[in-house]
Amino acid sequence: MAISVKLDDLLHDNRMTLTELAERVGITLANLSILKTGKAKAIRFSTLEAICRELNCQPGDLLVFEEVSSG
Repeated sequence: MAISVKLDDLLHDNRMTLTELAERVGITLANLSILKTGKAKAIRFSTLEAICRELNCQPGDLLVFEEVSSG
């Protein structure tokens, strides 16, 4: 995967649980878990905005592009 999700790190830095973030953002725990594990195919800008607001971060703190070596 070329895009990795750093949600665990941000939750740890903010001393927040996934459940607490789900409640604050208004997204189901299941959908937030899919995002956290990197299995999400897409994210709505409104969801990204709400996560960044609650975790006091920028989108680039949450989503990171990583080169994938082919070989």
